[in-house]
Amino acid sequence: MDLGIRDRWAIVCASSRGLGKACAVALASEGVHLIINGTNRAVLLETAAEIRALSSVEVVPVVADVATKEGRAALHSACGSPDILINNAGGPPAGNFRSLSREQWLDAIEMNMLAPIEMTNAVVDGMIARRFGRIVNITSSSVKAPISYLGLSNGARSGLTGFMAGVATEISQFNVTINNILPGSFETDRLRESARQVAVTGQEPEQVLEHWRASETSRRFGNPSECGALCAFLCSGSSGYITKQNIMIDGGSYAGAF
Repeated sequence: MDLGIRDRWAIVCASSRGLGKACAVALASEGVHLIINGTNRAVLLETAAEIRALSSVEVVPVVADVATKEGRAALHSACGSPDILINNAGGPPAGNFRSLSREQWLDAIEMNMLAPIEMTNAVVDGMIARRFGRIVNITSSSVKAPISYLGLSNGARSGLTGFMAGVATEISQFNVTINNILPGSFETDRLRESARQVAVTGQEPEQVLEHWRASETSRRFGNPSECGALCAFLCSGSSGYITKQNIMIDGGSYAGAF
């Protein structure tokens, strides 16, 4: 299926690994040129080379942390007028809500709420002027089904969801859409790190992962490429009537009907 976005440009945040990388790979397979970023230069350059080997698109790697103003400025300098923006960032640490400090809350809000808001604000008017824009926020299934030990993520990402819903309503008439992907448990470094953080004394992270896997409705974790495919479709020329949606991708583990 041709998604109709060949030769467009995308900024894909936090894309040197994990779900961000999967989204970048999926867009590249559709002929989209990429600005990718990460904080580890070696990993980022390896990802850029891997994507170039899979497709003929231009890939511009930017060593930057999207959670900082300097990092966001570097991404904008690399591509000031993207057609597609994928907002993504590492998740804040897990932990009991009673132990969360003010500094941890401010860091989580900066990374998972303010960073994507500022990235969106910087590019949305150009999208409106060109009458095409696709903004996809990679958030979490915990926005819809909060997880007790992910309080920082629950709060910051829920705030982002509310903000983006208001913006999406205003810009839909210009063929600019905003949608949120709410991933469940995917085979990523982030999932493994979460397992390490919640493992109790004497328990191995792999034991935590096995318990989580058995609790999944599908009895498996998601493959990052599955998230990437969904992201690419939401960025397509045919998806202009889909906006302001929170799309779960969790193998059916969410218990609700709506």
